[in-house]
Amino acid sequence: MKRFNPGRLLLGLTCLLIALWLMAPTLVVVPMSFAEKKSLAFPPSGYSLKWYANFFTNPQWFDSFITSLKLALIVSLVATVFGTMAAIGLDRMKSRFSGLIRALLITPMVVPGVVLAVGIYAVYLNTSLVGTWTGYIFAHTLLAVPFVLIAVGANLAVFDQRLETAAASLGASKLTTFFTVTLPLILPGILSGALFAFVTSFDEVIVSLFITSPQLKTLPVQIFSSMTRDADPTVAAVGSLIFLTTTVVIGLALIFGTRKGRKA
Repeated sequence: MKRFNPGRLLLGLTCLLIALWLMAPTLVVVPMSFAEKKSLAFPPSGYSLKWYANFFTNPQWFDSFITSLKLALIVSLVATVFGTMAAIGLDRMKSRFSGLIRALLITPMVVPGVVLAVGIYAVYLNTSLVGTWTGYIFAHTLLAVPFVLIAVGANLAVFDQRLETAAASLGASKLTTFFTVTLPLILPGILSGALFAFVTSFDEVIVSLFITSPQLKTLPVQIFSSMTRDADPTVAAVGSLIFLTTTVVIGLALIFGTRKGRKA
């Protein structure tokens, strides 16, 4: 029979309170998304699904969502490729300047977003990239690469390079060694970096506000514009849908990860 441990109970209650505190704003948004009137009052005076319907039927909302989704997928792919190459190159670089180069590559994470947005906007004005897919991809990739670099670099830090030496001693070429030994071992870091890159692009609003156009607008920009123009409960509906989707994806990942761990 297990003995009662008050310390563990206190730790569990503390974690529960912190989780509720972090989730409280989201839990407030969900009821607001069902408001009957066009206001962000809590609690709502009546309930309706018309704001969810407005998200899917209003071209401004749904088109901006599709734009953000396409952009995030492209950026996650491009940033993952370049970030992984940079991480491997820095890991293999036997130079005292590798730390300096790494610091330069993660600068977009340190520089304030507004400062970075002003610089990007100034460059884009001279190159006619404002409000274009190319401009969005370049800007969001710049912001996403540092996350991939850090995630892949963390895997490479614990990577045993003797495995590559063993593969080479058995006659494998460098390309074969990379795809059969290196890549499978650092794949968790690559997938984590790709996920961070996707979220970074999908959630980016500061830089997007500077380079947006009426013809090409992302979902965060549409949310910002709606909040500054009027109190549209569609914003709460969008937030609730994203919260539900994220919860389902994370839940499924935890379930399959736990099952795989038990089988292993």
